[in-house]
Amino acid sequence: MRPRIHPESRQVAFRDRAANALFLTRSTATSDRTIEWEDGTTYPLIDVEISSASHPFYTGTSRVVDTAGRVERFERRYGRTATARS
Repeated sequence: MRPRIHPESRQVAFRDRAANALFLTRSTATSDRTIEWEDGTTYPLIDVEISSASHPFYTGTSRVVDTAGRVERFERRYGRTATARS
């Protein structure tokens, strides 16, 4: 690796807001917010909306999606297709 071209990598805490889970990992991301970890060390804190702790693929849970409402909204905007009319 060439020197002085890569961003600094350091320990960063990520907090999943949906599952209220904390992860400590290496990252180049920066943040003005900090958190004190269990060992007493202070790390930069980055809030994320979704992670492996709350994503339906990893947790095995599925969310109900309002597909009927989406179809009705599509039909209101664009009308029915030619195949649906016959």
